[in-house]
Amino acid sequence: MDVLYWIIIAVMFVIAFIGLVYPIIPSVVFIVAGFVLYGFLFTFGHYSYLFWIIEGIFTAVLFAADYITNLLGIKRFGGSRAAIWGSTIGLLIGPFVIPVAGIILGPFIGALAGEMIVHQKDIKTAAKIGIGSLIGFISGVLAKSVIQLIMIGYFLYTVL
Repeated sequence: MDVLYWIIIAVMFVIAFIGLVYPIIPSVVFIVAGFVLYGFLFTFGHYSYLFWIIEGIFTAVLFAADYITNLLGIKRFGGSRAAIWGSTIGLLIGPFVIPVAGIILGPFIGALAGEMIVHQKDIKTAAKIGIGSLIGFISGVLAKSVIQLIMIGYFLYTVL
């Protein structure tokens, strides 16, 4: 049974990584679910207050990384709040409207549309800001991947 339990916990962590590119899946919820499942299936005895504090800090950093990378990517290329909102909306809707490619095109098109509609920017400037949004999204995925790996690594260090 132990092997089955570990497989279930590992599936939670894999789903968390899928959530990095499909933002409709709340990655951090699946990571924490893996921790809690371990507690229910094995024991909560390995978890200390320090464990939960450290994982809580990493969770906050995970949320901040998502917002900051998108913000920096757009701002660095001259975008506004409209581009940030457009990028976020595009990121959420894109994968459903354009399967697979929508993950990449959604934030780009959203930022481009936000700048063109709200600030009447020309297509070249708006496209540049859209590229900034895409760079921000990819940077965010990379940063969040590292943070999630650290969270899972610390969990494994704690329980093994």
